[in-house]
Amino acid sequence: MSDLKANFEKAAVDVKGLSKKPDNNTLLKLYALYKQGTDGDVSGKRPGLTNIKGRAKFDAWGKEKGKSNDDAMEEYIKLVQSLIS
Repeated sequence: MSDLKANFEKAAVDVKGLSKKPDNNTLLKLYALYKQGTDGDVSGKRPGLTNIKGRAKFDAWGKEKGKSNDDAMEEYIKLVQSLIS
């Protein structure tokens, strides 16, 4: 396993142990970067108007479209580290 992937997985565990819950925009950014890092570009249908949370997550992930998996992983790690310190 590459160092990047190991650090990414560690950050994914570390974020669950934060003492303070991040604001909604930060949570959406974390979600989007995680999905981009693991699954690549957003796919599927955008959730309907009644699924506000699903739409927000889908849109946040869509903003990361075109970013490489490695770049998304690096950005995710940096964001998690900034929340820890």
